[in-house]
Amino acid sequence: MNRPLLFIGTRAEDAAADGEYDAVLLATGLDERDVRRVRLEQQPLAEALGGPLDLADWSGIVLGGGPFNVSDPPGAKSEVQRRVEAELGELCERVVAADHPFLGCCYGIGTLGVLRGGVVDRTFGEPIGAVEITLSDEGRADPLTGVLPASFAAYLGHKEAVARLPDGAVLLASSATCPVQAFRLGRHVYATQFHPELDVEGLCLRIDVYEHHGYFEPGGAEALKALARAASVTEPARLLARFAELYAP
Repeated sequence: MNRPLLFIGTRAEDAAADGEYDAVLLATGLDERDVRRVRLEQQPLAEALGGPLDLADWSGIVLGGGPFNVSDPPGAKSEVQRRVEAELGELCERVVAADHPFLGCCYGIGTLGVLRGGVVDRTFGEPIGAVEITLSDEGRADPLTGVLPASFAAYLGHKEAVARLPDGAVLLASSATCPVQAFRLGRHVYATQFHPELDVEGLCLRIDVYEHHGYFEPGGAEALKALARAASVTEPARLLARFAELYAP
C-alpha cells in the first residue's frame, strides 16, 4: 500500500484506546504499518505527526469514538476537550472541502454533524446496547454502506446525536430511536452513530471502562453485558473492511 490510513483516537483510557485500535486493525484486515495511530487526547495532531497534516499523505482517515460530546456545556469542557474539538473541527472542514476519504465513528458523527448548519444535541441519545439499524434507499445504493444488509444489529451508546443533518448531507441509515445513524457528505466523507468496530467483548470492556461516565446507572454494568452477549451483532465490521477496500487498496 502506497499511503497508510490515519486512525485518530481520543480515548484517554489505555484499555479502551488500545482495544479500539486493535478492533479497527482486525476489521480492516490491515496491520500497524498500514494504519498510523494518533491519540489526539495526548498531543496535538501536528506534534504527533511531526508537522502539519497533509491530506495527500493519507489514503483515508478514520476517527474513533470517545467520551467527549460536542454538546457538552462549554464550561464543562476540559482544556484537552476544547483543543481536540478545535483540531477536529478544522480537520473536518478540510476533509469536506477536499472530499477526502473519511469515516467518523460515533464521535465522528458529532464533529461532522455540526458543519454546514447541522445540529448535534441530546434529543436522540441511545443507551448502551445493540440496536437494529435500517439503511435508507441511498444507504443501500452507497458504495460503502451498501455492503451491509438492509437491516442489521449494531452496538452503540451515546448521549448526543444529529438532530438536523448538515446541508447537502445524504442520510444513509436510521434506527427507531435515532433518525441519523449514518450520513455522507460529498462522495467520500462518512459518519456513523453506531460503532462498526465493536464486537461483544469490546463493548463489555467499554462498559467497564466507562461505568462512571454517565452512560448508565451505577451498578448496571453486568445487566448491560448480559444483554450485549444475548444480541447477535455480526455485520457492522464489514463497513470498515469495505472502507479499507475502497480507499486503502
